[in-house]
This record gives sequence, structure tokens and C-alpha cells, in this order.
Amino acid sequence: MDFTPYLNFDGTCEEAFHFYAKVFNGKILMMMKHGDMPPGNEPPPEWGEKIVHARLEANGRILMGSDAPPQYAKKPQGFAVSVLLDTPEEADRVYAALSANAEAIDMPIQETFWAQRFAMLTDRFGIPWMINCEKRG
Repeated sequence: MDFTPYLNFDGTCEEAFHFYAKVFNGKILMMMKHGDMPPGNEPPPEWGEKIVHARLEANGRILMGSDAPPQYAKKPQGFAVSVLLDTPEEADRVYAALSANAEAIDMPIQETFWAQRFAMLTDRFGIPWMINCEKRG
């Protein structure tokens, strides 16, 4: 079994996934637009270029997402995408990228009693993140 975050965006999915691919040294495995759907499933014309499904792989992990119609596009709350990184340097690099133009920095990257590095932020796409590089025992 595996749990895979599925992120909904308000029209910025394509931009966000290209950004995340760079940040996490990942590869976009799928990026389907609403306009590419088979006949009978046509979206409204203004949705043709929006993303119906995206799939990103980074270091063996998957992140998925799409552009949600306005009635379903809600600001995320009550969760964060948690990223566990191997080195403080990698955590610092990921933090620098995700925090650029961030909506909010809830906790700047720092050493804590449980981690070599830890941070909490909401990126420029409205997605909440926790960046963690645990202390090794």
C-alpha cells in the first residue's frame, strides 16, 4: 500500500508541476489537459487548457494533481505535504525554492530538537509543505 498526495489547483497545476519537477529533481510522467479528453467528456471551452490529471515522480515517490473546477477549488487546510530529506543541505535547497514568493512562512528552516532542519510554509501555489531532515540517532 502507498499513500499519494493529490493536489487540487485553481488553474495553476501545469505551472506548479513544472516547478515541483525542478525543485525535487523529478520527472512529469503525465500531464493531460481537459481539452485532450475523449469525445463525450468535453469541458467548457475555457477549461480546455487546464489540467485534468498530472503525475510527477521524484526519487521513487509520486505526487498527483489537477486543476479543480471553481466549485471544487478550495484552499487546502488541515494537512501539509511532508518531505523527508537526507541532508541539511538538501533541506535548505528545497526550502529556498519552495519559500520563494511563498504565501506564508509558518516556521523558517531551522534546527529543532528532533531535526537537523525543519520548516513549514505555504508555497506560491497555495500548497502547504513541511520540510524535514531528521536527526540520525
